[in-house]
Amino acid sequence: MKPKYYITTPIYYVNDQPHIGHAYTTIACDVLARWKRLDGFDVMFLTGTDEHGQKVEKAAADAGIPPQEFTDRVSVHFRDMTAAMGISNDDFIRTTEPRHVASCQELWRRLQANGAIYLGGYEGWYAVRDEAFYDEGELTTRPDGTRVAPTGAPVEWVVEPSYFFRLSAWQDKLLEFYESHPDFIAPATRRNEVLGFVKGGLKDLSISRTSFKWGIKVPGDDAHVMYVWLDALTNYITAAGFPDADAENWRFWPADLHMVGKDILRFHAVFWPAFLMAAGLAPPTRVFAHGWWLIEGEKMSKSLGNVVKPADLVEKYGLDPVRYFLLREVPFGNDGDFSRRALISRMNVELANDLGNLAQRSLSLLARNCEGRLPPRGPATEEDTAILAAAEALPGLLRGHLDRQAFGDALEEVWKVIRAGNFYIDQQAPWALRKTDTVRMAAVLRVLADVLRGVATVLQPFMPGSMGRMLDQLGVPDDARELAALASPLPDGTVLPTPQGVFPRFVEEAG
Repeated sequence: MKPKYYITTPIYYVNDQPHIGHAYTTIACDVLARWKRLDGFDVMFLTGTDEHGQKVEKAAADAGIPPQEFTDRVSVHFRDMTAAMGISNDDFIRTTEPRHVASCQELWRRLQANGAIYLGGYEGWYAVRDEAFYDEGELTTRPDGTRVAPTGAPVEWVVEPSYFFRLSAWQDKLLEFYESHPDFIAPATRRNEVLGFVKGGLKDLSISRTSFKWGIKVPGDDAHVMYVWLDALTNYITAAGFPDADAENWRFWPADLHMVGKDILRFHAVFWPAFLMAAGLAPPTRVFAHGWWLIEGEKMSKSLGNVVKPADLVEKYGLDPVRYFLLREVPFGNDGDFSRRALISRMNVELANDLGNLAQRSLSLLARNCEGRLPPRGPATEEDTAILAAAEALPGLLRGHLDRQAFGDALEEVWKVIRAGNFYIDQQAPWALRKTDTVRMAAVLRVLADVLRGVATVLQPFMPGSMGRMLDQLGVPDDARELAALASPLPDGTVLPTPQGVFPRFVEEAG
Protein backbone atom coordinates (compact mmCIF):
# COMPACT_ATOMS: atom_id res chain seq x y z
CA MET A 1 0.00 0.00 0.00
CA LYS A 2 1.28 3.45 -0.91
CA PRO A 3 2.06 5.89 1.91
CA LYS A 4 -0.43 8.79 2.04
CA TYR A 5 0.24 12.51 1.83
CA TYR A 6 -2.35 15.25 2.35
CA ILE A 7 -1.40 18.83 1.50
CA THR A 8 -3.54 21.97 1.53
CA THR A 9 -3.37 25.57 0.45
CA PRO A 10 -5.26 28.06 2.58
CA ILE A 11 -8.69 28.62 1.08
CA TYR A 12 -8.74 32.00 -0.58
CA TYR A 13 -11.12 34.74 0.43
CA VAL A 14 -13.50 35.73 -2.36
CA ASN A 15 -13.65 39.48 -1.84
CA ASP A 16 -11.19 40.09 -4.70
CA GLN A 17 -9.38 38.58 -7.70
CA PRO A 18 -6.38 36.23 -7.46
CA HIS A 19 -2.92 37.82 -7.43
CA ILE A 20 0.63 36.50 -7.48
CA GLY A 21 0.57 35.81 -3.72
CA HIS A 22 -2.27 33.32 -4.20
CA ALA A 23 -0.42 31.71 -7.11
CA TYR A 24 2.80 31.47 -5.06
CA THR A 25 1.21 29.43 -2.27
CA THR A 26 -0.67 27.23 -4.70
CA ILE A 27 2.36 26.52 -6.91
CA ALA A 28 4.45 25.61 -3.85
CA CYS A 29 1.81 23.09 -2.79
CA ASP A 30 1.52 21.79 -6.33
CA VAL A 31 5.27 21.13 -6.50
CA LEU A 32 5.10 19.15 -3.25
CA ALA A 33 2.03 17.20 -4.38
CA ARG A 34 3.63 16.33 -7.71
CA TRP A 35 6.90 15.39 -5.99
CA LYS A 36 5.16 13.05 -3.59
CA ARG A 37 3.30 11.37 -6.45
CA LEU A 38 6.62 10.88 -8.28
CA ASP A 39 7.99 9.40 -5.05
CA GLY A 40 5.27 6.76 -4.84
CA PHE A 41 2.81 8.43 -2.46
CA ASP A 42 -0.98 8.40 -2.59
CA VAL A 43 -1.60 12.15 -2.58
CA MET A 44 -4.59 14.33 -1.73
CA PHE A 45 -4.09 17.98 -2.66
CA LEU A 46 -6.77 20.50 -1.67
CA THR A 47 -7.42 24.13 -2.49
CA GLY A 48 -10.55 26.24 -2.62
CA THR A 49 -12.36 29.38 -1.57
CA ASP A 50 -13.54 30.90 1.72
CA GLU A 51 -16.93 32.46 1.02
CA HIS A 52 -18.61 33.60 4.25
CA GLY A 53 -18.21 36.55 6.58
CA GLN A 54 -18.90 40.22 6.94
CA LYS A 55 -16.48 41.31 4.20
CA VAL A 56 -18.22 39.15 1.61
CA GLU A 57 -21.66 40.26 2.75
CA LYS A 58 -20.58 43.91 2.37
CA ALA A 59 -18.86 43.35 -1.01
CA ALA A 60 -22.00 41.63 -2.32
CA ALA A 61 -24.20 44.47 -1.06
CA ASP A 62 -21.89 47.02 -2.73
CA ALA A 63 -22.22 45.03 -5.98
CA GLY A 64 -26.01 44.95 -5.60
CA ILE A 65 -26.30 41.15 -5.75
CA PRO A 66 -27.03 38.37 -3.21
CA PRO A 67 -23.97 36.97 -1.42
CA GLN A 68 -24.31 33.53 -3.01
CA GLU A 69 -24.35 35.00 -6.50
CA PHE A 70 -21.36 37.16 -5.60
CA THR A 71 -19.36 34.19 -4.33
CA ASP A 72 -20.31 32.12 -7.37
CA ARG A 73 -18.87 34.83 -9.62
CA VAL A 74 -15.63 35.37 -7.70
CA SER A 75 -14.87 31.75 -6.76
CA VAL A 76 -14.58 30.81 -10.42
CA HIS A 77 -11.62 33.21 -10.80
CA PHE A 78 -9.69 31.12 -8.26
CA ARG A 79 -10.69 27.89 -9.96
CA ASP A 80 -9.50 29.39 -13.26
CA MET A 81 -6.21 30.39 -11.62
CA THR A 82 -5.50 26.78 -10.65
CA ALA A 83 -5.95 25.74 -14.29
CA ALA A 84 -3.86 28.64 -15.61
CA MET A 85 -0.96 27.85 -13.24
CA GLY A 86 -0.94 24.11 -14.06
CA ILE A 87 -2.13 23.07 -10.61
CA SER A 88 -2.81 19.35 -10.02
CA ASN A 89 -5.26 19.67 -7.10
CA ASP A 90 -7.49 16.68 -6.38
CA ASP A 91 -10.33 18.71 -4.89
CA PHE A 92 -11.55 22.31 -4.91
CA ILE A 93 -13.69 23.16 -1.92
CA ARG A 94 -16.13 26.04 -1.45
CA THR A 95 -17.34 26.84 2.04
CA THR A 96 -20.86 27.42 0.72
CA GLU A 97 -21.16 23.74 -0.29
CA PRO A 98 -23.66 21.57 1.64
CA ARG A 99 -20.90 19.09 2.61
CA HIS A 100 -19.03 21.91 4.35
CA VAL A 101 -22.08 23.28 6.18
CA ALA A 102 -22.75 19.78 7.55
CA SER A 103 -19.09 19.36 8.58
CA CYS A 104 -18.94 22.71 10.42
CA GLN A 105 -22.16 22.11 12.28
CA GLU A 106 -21.02 18.66 13.41
CA LEU A 107 -17.69 20.06 14.61
CA TRP A 108 -19.64 22.68 16.60
CA ARG A 109 -21.83 19.99 18.16
CA ARG A 110 -18.76 18.00 19.24
CA LEU A 111 -17.12 21.05 20.75
CA GLN A 112 -20.35 21.87 22.58
CA ALA A 113 -20.79 18.30 23.80
CA ASN A 114 -17.24 18.38 25.18
CA GLY A 115 -17.90 21.57 27.12
CA ALA A 116 -15.59 23.69 24.92
CA ILE A 117 -18.24 26.29 23.99
CA TYR A 118 -20.36 28.63 26.12
CA LEU A 119 -22.70 31.56 25.44
CA GLY A 120 -21.64 35.02 26.61
CA GLY A 121 -21.32 38.57 25.37
CA TYR A 122 -18.47 40.14 23.46
CA GLU A 123 -16.99 43.59 23.66
CA GLY A 124 -13.79 44.27 21.81
CA TRP A 125 -11.88 45.64 18.85
CA TYR A 126 -12.76 43.93 15.56
CA ALA A 127 -11.22 44.38 12.09
CA VAL A 128 -13.72 43.61 9.35
CA ARG A 129 -10.93 43.34 6.76
CA ASP A 130 -9.10 40.66 8.76
CA GLU A 131 -12.24 39.04 10.21
CA ALA A 132 -10.29 39.06 13.48
CA PHE A 133 -10.44 40.45 17.02
CA TYR A 134 -7.48 42.30 18.54
CA ASP A 135 -6.39 43.25 22.05
CA GLU A 136 -5.89 46.88 23.01
CA GLY A 137 -2.12 46.35 23.26
CA GLU A 138 -1.92 45.21 19.63
CA LEU A 139 -3.43 48.42 18.23
CA THR A 140 -1.86 51.65 17.06
CA THR A 141 -3.46 55.02 16.37
CA ARG A 142 -3.02 56.86 13.09
CA PRO A 143 -2.62 60.66 12.99
CA ASP A 144 -6.30 60.98 12.00
CA GLY A 145 -7.32 59.09 15.16
CA THR A 146 -8.17 55.80 13.41
CA ARG A 147 -7.31 52.73 15.50
CA VAL A 148 -5.65 50.03 13.41
CA ALA A 149 -4.61 46.40 13.86
CA PRO A 150 -1.00 45.21 13.31
CA THR A 151 -2.03 44.42 9.73
CA GLY A 152 -3.02 48.06 9.13
CA ALA A 153 -6.73 47.20 9.04
CA PRO A 154 -9.04 49.69 10.81
CA VAL A 155 -10.81 48.30 13.88
CA GLU A 156 -14.17 49.09 15.42
CA TRP A 157 -15.53 48.48 18.89
CA VAL A 158 -18.04 45.64 18.78
CA VAL A 159 -20.65 44.77 21.42
CA GLU A 160 -22.85 41.74 20.79
CA PRO A 161 -23.88 38.36 22.22
CA SER A 162 -21.46 35.63 21.25
CA TYR A 163 -20.58 32.02 21.77
CA PHE A 164 -17.04 31.52 23.03
CA PHE A 165 -14.51 28.75 22.61
CA ARG A 166 -12.57 28.04 25.82
CA LEU A 167 -9.19 28.82 24.26
CA SER A 168 -7.77 29.85 27.65
CA ALA A 169 -7.96 26.20 28.74
CA TRP A 170 -5.56 25.22 25.94
CA GLN A 171 -2.51 27.31 26.74
CA ASP A 172 -0.53 24.62 28.56
CA LYS A 173 -1.81 21.84 26.29
CA LEU A 174 -0.72 23.73 23.18
CA LEU A 175 2.71 24.46 24.63
CA GLU A 176 3.08 20.76 25.47
CA PHE A 177 2.01 19.90 21.93
CA TYR A 178 4.55 22.29 20.37
CA GLU A 179 7.27 20.87 22.62
CA SER A 180 6.52 17.27 21.66
CA HIS A 181 6.09 18.17 17.96
CA PRO A 182 9.03 20.51 17.22
CA ASP A 183 8.41 20.41 13.45
CA PHE A 184 4.73 21.38 13.75
CA ILE A 185 5.39 25.06 12.93
CA ALA A 186 7.96 26.18 10.36
CA PRO A 187 10.13 28.06 9.69
CA ALA A 188 11.76 28.46 13.12
CA THR A 189 11.16 32.22 13.27
CA ARG A 190 7.42 31.68 12.91
CA ARG A 191 7.49 28.94 15.54
CA ASN A 192 9.08 31.36 17.97
CA GLU A 193 6.38 33.95 17.22
CA VAL A 194 3.64 31.45 18.01
CA LEU A 195 5.33 30.26 21.19
CA GLY A 196 5.64 33.86 22.35
CA PHE A 197 1.99 34.54 21.61
CA VAL A 198 0.74 31.46 23.48
CA LYS A 199 3.07 31.96 26.44
CA GLY A 200 1.70 35.51 26.73
CA GLY A 201 -1.67 34.03 27.71
CA LEU A 202 -4.72 32.95 25.74
CA LYS A 203 -8.18 34.43 26.14
CA ASP A 204 -11.41 32.68 25.26
CA LEU A 205 -12.26 33.22 21.61
CA SER A 206 -15.52 34.65 20.27
CA ILE A 207 -16.73 32.14 17.66
CA SER A 208 -20.13 33.48 16.60
CA ARG A 209 -21.63 36.73 15.34
CA THR A 210 -25.14 38.17 15.30
CA SER A 211 -24.46 41.48 13.52
CA PHE A 212 -24.54 39.91 10.04
CA LYS A 213 -26.18 36.87 8.47
CA TRP A 214 -23.85 35.58 5.74
CA GLY A 215 -22.39 32.53 7.43
CA ILE A 216 -23.11 29.02 8.64
CA LYS A 217 -25.88 28.91 11.23
CA VAL A 218 -24.95 27.84 14.73
CA PRO A 219 -26.76 24.54 15.44
CA GLY A 220 -29.79 25.19 17.63
CA ASP A 221 -29.43 28.99 17.56
CA ASP A 222 -30.23 30.56 14.18
CA ALA A 223 -29.62 34.08 15.51
CA HIS A 224 -25.88 33.33 15.38
CA VAL A 225 -23.57 32.51 12.48
CA MET A 226 -20.19 30.88 13.02
CA TYR A 227 -17.05 33.00 13.22
CA VAL A 228 -15.62 32.88 9.72
CA TRP A 229 -12.31 31.37 10.85
CA LEU A 230 -13.94 28.40 12.59
CA ASP A 231 -15.90 27.88 9.38
CA ALA A 232 -12.87 28.35 7.09
CA LEU A 233 -10.42 26.12 8.95
CA THR A 234 -12.91 23.27 9.00
CA ASN A 235 -12.60 22.97 5.20
CA TYR A 236 -9.54 20.77 5.68
CA ILE A 237 -11.52 18.05 7.42
CA THR A 238 -14.62 18.58 5.26
CA ALA A 239 -12.65 17.57 2.17
CA ALA A 240 -11.33 14.51 4.03
CA GLY A 241 -14.92 13.36 4.55
CA PHE A 242 -15.70 14.57 8.10
CA PRO A 243 -17.87 13.64 9.90
CA ASP A 244 -18.07 10.30 8.04
CA ALA A 245 -15.30 8.19 9.56
CA ASP A 246 -15.90 5.65 6.77
CA ALA A 247 -15.37 8.21 4.01
CA GLU A 248 -12.74 7.17 1.49
CA ASN A 249 -10.65 10.29 2.07
CA TRP A 250 -10.73 10.17 5.88
CA ARG A 251 -7.64 7.95 5.71
CA PHE A 252 -5.72 11.09 4.70
CA TRP A 253 -6.41 12.89 8.00
CA PRO A 254 -4.43 14.31 9.75
CA ALA A 255 -3.11 16.54 6.99
CA ASP A 256 0.63 16.30 6.46
CA LEU A 257 1.05 19.96 5.60
CA HIS A 258 -1.02 23.14 5.75
CA MET A 259 0.76 25.78 3.65
CA VAL A 260 -0.23 29.32 4.68
CA GLY A 261 0.91 32.93 4.43
CA LYS A 262 2.59 34.33 7.53
CA ASP A 263 -0.36 36.66 8.19
CA ILE A 264 -2.71 33.75 8.97
CA LEU A 265 -0.31 31.59 10.97
CA ARG A 266 -1.98 32.26 14.34
CA PHE A 267 -5.30 30.87 13.12
CA HIS A 268 -3.66 27.68 11.84
CA ALA A 269 -1.09 27.09 14.58
CA VAL A 270 -3.08 28.15 17.66
CA PHE A 271 -6.84 28.16 17.06
CA TRP A 272 -7.03 25.19 14.66
CA PRO A 273 -5.15 22.57 16.73
CA ALA A 274 -7.10 23.70 19.81
CA PHE A 275 -10.43 23.32 17.98
CA LEU A 276 -9.46 19.88 16.71
CA MET A 277 -8.13 18.50 19.98
CA ALA A 278 -11.14 19.88 21.86
CA ALA A 279 -13.36 17.96 19.44
CA GLY A 280 -11.35 14.75 19.89
CA LEU A 281 -9.66 14.97 16.48
CA ALA A 282 -5.97 14.82 15.58
CA PRO A 283 -4.25 18.10 14.66
CA PRO A 284 -2.32 18.42 11.38
CA THR A 285 1.31 17.31 11.23
CA ARG A 286 2.86 20.56 10.04
CA VAL A 287 2.02 24.21 9.29
CA PHE A 288 4.46 26.18 7.15
CA ALA A 289 4.09 29.97 6.97
CA HIS A 290 5.79 31.55 3.98
CA GLY A 291 6.55 35.21 3.34
CA TRP A 292 4.99 37.74 0.98
CA TRP A 293 5.92 38.94 -2.46
CA LEU A 294 6.43 42.69 -2.27
CA ILE A 295 6.50 45.17 -5.13
CA GLU A 296 9.34 47.63 -4.60
CA GLY A 297 9.13 47.00 -0.87
CA GLU A 298 5.35 47.46 -0.65
CA LYS A 299 2.78 44.74 -0.02
CA MET A 300 0.53 44.25 -3.03
CA SER A 301 -2.78 46.05 -2.77
CA LYS A 302 -5.46 47.18 -5.18
CA SER A 303 -5.42 50.70 -3.69
CA LEU A 304 -1.71 51.08 -4.54
CA GLY A 305 -2.29 49.73 -8.04
CA ASN A 306 0.67 47.34 -7.76
CA VAL A 307 -1.11 43.98 -7.95
CA VAL A 308 0.65 41.46 -10.19
CA LYS A 309 -1.81 39.09 -11.85
CA PRO A 310 -0.53 35.56 -12.43
CA ALA A 311 -2.31 35.18 -15.77
CA ASP A 312 -0.54 38.25 -17.15
CA LEU A 313 2.87 36.84 -16.19
CA VAL A 314 2.11 33.47 -17.76
CA GLU A 315 0.88 35.07 -20.97
CA LYS A 316 4.12 37.07 -21.34
CA TYR A 317 6.80 34.76 -19.96
CA GLY A 318 5.32 31.24 -20.09
CA LEU A 319 3.98 29.03 -17.31
CA ASP A 320 7.02 26.97 -16.37
CA PRO A 321 9.46 29.90 -16.18
CA VAL A 322 7.04 31.71 -13.84
CA ARG A 323 6.63 28.61 -11.66
CA TYR A 324 10.40 28.14 -11.56
CA PHE A 325 11.17 31.78 -10.77
CA LEU A 326 8.72 32.06 -7.87
CA LEU A 327 10.31 29.14 -6.03
CA ARG A 328 13.91 29.85 -7.08
CA GLU A 329 14.31 33.58 -6.47
CA VAL A 330 13.74 33.85 -2.71
CA PRO A 331 14.36 31.37 0.16
CA PHE A 332 10.91 29.97 0.90
CA GLY A 333 9.65 31.50 4.12
CA ASN A 334 11.20 34.91 3.50
CA ASP A 335 9.62 37.97 1.91
CA GLY A 336 10.69 38.65 -1.67
CA ASP A 337 10.65 41.72 -3.91
CA PHE A 338 9.13 40.90 -7.28
CA SER A 339 11.09 42.08 -10.31
CA ARG A 340 10.45 41.34 -13.97
CA ARG A 341 14.15 41.96 -14.63
CA ALA A 342 15.05 39.18 -12.16
CA LEU A 343 12.52 36.85 -13.79
CA ILE A 344 14.01 37.44 -17.24
CA SER A 345 17.52 36.91 -15.86
CA ARG A 346 16.57 33.53 -14.36
CA MET A 347 14.90 32.56 -17.66
CA ASN A 348 17.90 33.45 -19.79
CA VAL A 349 20.79 32.48 -17.52
CA GLU A 350 19.53 29.35 -15.76
CA LEU A 351 16.80 27.98 -18.02
CA ALA A 352 18.01 28.94 -21.50
CA ASN A 353 21.81 29.02 -21.01
CA ASP A 354 22.40 26.39 -18.31
CA LEU A 355 19.74 23.72 -18.73
CA GLY A 356 18.44 24.50 -22.22
CA ASN A 357 21.89 24.72 -23.73
CA LEU A 358 23.09 21.49 -22.08
CA ALA A 359 20.03 19.61 -23.35
CA GLN A 360 20.16 21.08 -26.85
CA ARG A 361 23.89 20.38 -27.32
CA SER A 362 23.64 16.84 -25.97
CA LEU A 363 20.54 15.88 -27.93
CA SER A 364 21.79 17.45 -31.17
CA LEU A 365 25.05 15.52 -30.90
CA LEU A 366 23.12 12.30 -30.26
CA ALA A 367 20.92 12.96 -33.29
CA ARG A 368 23.88 13.69 -35.58
CA ASN A 369 26.40 11.14 -34.36
CA CYS A 370 24.40 8.19 -32.96
CA GLU A 371 21.71 7.87 -35.62
CA GLY A 372 19.18 9.38 -33.21
CA ARG A 373 19.45 6.39 -30.89
CA LEU A 374 20.63 5.99 -27.32
CA PRO A 375 24.13 4.51 -27.38
CA PRO A 376 25.30 1.94 -24.83
CA ARG A 377 27.28 2.93 -21.77
CA GLY A 378 30.99 2.45 -22.20
CA PRO A 379 33.71 1.77 -19.63
CA ALA A 380 33.29 4.54 -17.02
CA THR A 381 36.04 7.04 -16.44
CA GLU A 382 36.47 8.87 -13.14
CA GLU A 383 34.67 11.88 -14.64
CA ASP A 384 31.78 9.70 -15.85
CA THR A 385 31.37 8.10 -12.44
CA ALA A 386 31.43 11.45 -10.62
CA ILE A 387 28.72 13.14 -12.68
CA LEU A 388 26.51 10.05 -12.85
CA ALA A 389 26.76 9.72 -9.05
CA ALA A 390 25.79 13.37 -8.64
CA ALA A 391 22.71 12.88 -10.82
CA GLU A 392 21.77 9.64 -9.03
CA ALA A 393 21.96 11.43 -5.67
CA LEU A 394 19.37 14.04 -6.67
CA PRO A 395 16.19 12.20 -5.57
CA GLY A 396 17.53 11.68 -2.05
CA LEU A 397 18.83 15.23 -1.76
CA LEU A 398 15.60 16.78 -3.04
CA ARG A 399 13.50 14.54 -0.82
CA GLY A 400 15.18 16.01 2.25
CA HIS A 401 14.93 19.61 1.09
CA LEU A 402 11.31 19.39 -0.05
CA ASP A 403 10.22 17.74 3.19
CA ARG A 404 11.48 20.96 4.82
CA GLN A 405 9.82 23.10 2.12
CA ALA A 406 13.28 24.37 1.11
CA PHE A 407 12.44 24.79 -2.58
CA GLY A 408 15.41 27.02 -3.37
CA ASP A 409 17.86 24.57 -1.80
CA ALA A 410 16.29 21.74 -3.80
CA LEU A 411 16.66 23.64 -7.07
CA GLU A 412 20.25 24.59 -6.25
CA GLU A 413 21.13 20.88 -5.89
CA VAL A 414 19.79 20.30 -9.40
CA TRP A 415 21.65 23.29 -10.78
CA LYS A 416 24.93 22.00 -9.32
CA VAL A 417 24.47 18.94 -11.51
CA ILE A 418 23.46 21.03 -14.54
CA ARG A 419 26.55 23.24 -14.15
CA ALA A 420 28.67 20.10 -13.73
CA GLY A 421 27.06 18.74 -16.91
CA ASN A 422 28.07 21.82 -18.88
CA PHE A 423 31.62 21.54 -17.54
CA TYR A 424 31.66 17.82 -18.42
CA ILE A 425 30.55 18.30 -22.02
CA ASP A 426 33.11 21.07 -22.54
CA GLN A 427 35.84 18.98 -20.93
CA GLN A 428 35.02 15.75 -22.81
CA ALA A 429 34.34 17.56 -26.13
CA PRO A 430 32.37 14.78 -27.86
CA TRP A 431 32.42 16.80 -31.12
CA ALA A 432 36.21 16.37 -31.14
CA LEU A 433 36.05 12.71 -30.08
CA ARG A 434 34.03 12.02 -33.23
CA LYS A 435 37.26 12.38 -35.18
CA THR A 436 39.48 10.38 -32.84
CA ASP A 437 37.43 7.90 -30.75
CA THR A 438 33.80 7.30 -31.73
CA VAL A 439 33.34 4.65 -29.03
CA ARG A 440 34.32 7.12 -26.32
CA MET A 441 32.21 9.81 -27.99
CA ALA A 442 29.15 7.54 -27.76
CA ALA A 443 29.90 6.75 -24.10
CA VAL A 444 30.14 10.46 -23.25
CA LEU A 445 26.84 11.18 -24.97
CA ARG A 446 25.21 8.30 -23.11
CA VAL A 447 26.41 9.76 -19.81
CA LEU A 448 24.93 13.14 -20.77
CA ALA A 449 21.61 11.54 -21.72
CA ASP A 450 21.43 9.68 -18.40
CA VAL A 451 22.30 12.84 -16.44
CA LEU A 452 19.67 14.84 -18.31
CA ARG A 453 17.10 12.13 -17.64
CA GLY A 454 17.80 12.39 -13.90
CA VAL A 455 17.64 16.19 -13.97
CA ALA A 456 14.43 16.32 -16.00
CA THR A 457 12.77 13.68 -13.83
CA VAL A 458 13.34 15.53 -10.55
CA LEU A 459 12.40 18.89 -12.11
CA GLN A 460 9.00 17.63 -13.32
CA PRO A 461 7.12 18.95 -10.25
CA PHE A 462 8.52 22.44 -10.80
CA MET A 463 8.15 22.63 -14.59
CA PRO A 464 5.85 19.78 -15.65
CA GLY A 465 5.28 20.84 -19.26
CA SER A 466 8.89 21.67 -20.13
CA MET A 467 10.32 18.62 -18.38
CA GLY A 468 7.71 16.40 -19.99
CA ARG A 469 8.95 17.61 -23.38
CA MET A 470 12.57 17.05 -22.36
CA LEU A 471 11.81 13.50 -21.23
CA ASP A 472 10.02 12.91 -24.55
CA GLN A 473 13.20 13.92 -26.39
CA LEU A 474 15.26 11.61 -24.17
CA GLY A 475 13.03 8.69 -25.17
CA VAL A 476 11.67 8.14 -21.67
CA PRO A 477 8.26 6.40 -21.82
CA ASP A 478 5.37 7.81 -19.78
CA ASP A 479 5.46 4.87 -17.37
CA ALA A 480 9.15 5.40 -16.54
CA ARG A 481 9.05 8.96 -15.21
CA GLU A 482 8.70 8.33 -11.47
CA LEU A 483 11.72 8.53 -9.19
CA ALA A 484 11.88 4.77 -8.73
CA ALA A 485 12.19 4.29 -12.51
CA LEU A 486 15.58 6.06 -12.48
CA ALA A 487 17.07 2.83 -11.08
CA SER A 488 16.41 1.17 -14.45
CA PRO A 489 18.51 2.50 -17.34
CA LEU A 490 16.77 3.06 -20.65
CA PRO A 491 17.46 0.27 -23.20
CA ASP A 492 20.41 0.76 -25.52
CA GLY A 493 19.17 1.76 -28.95
CA THR A 494 16.11 3.64 -27.68
CA VAL A 495 14.94 5.85 -30.55
CA LEU A 496 15.18 9.58 -29.78
CA PRO A 497 12.89 12.12 -31.45
CA THR A 498 14.30 15.07 -33.37
CA PRO A 499 15.62 17.50 -30.75
CA GLN A 500 13.80 20.79 -30.22
CA GLY A 501 14.74 23.65 -27.90
CA VAL A 502 12.80 23.69 -24.63
CA PHE A 503 13.85 27.07 -23.20
CA PRO A 504 14.30 29.81 -25.80
CA ARG A 505 15.95 33.03 -24.65
CA PHE A 506 13.50 35.77 -23.73
CA VAL A 507 14.02 39.04 -25.56
CA GLU A 508 12.12 42.05 -24.25
CA GLU A 509 10.22 43.83 -27.03
CA ALA A 510 11.47 47.32 -27.76
CA GLY A 511 9.25 50.18 -26.64
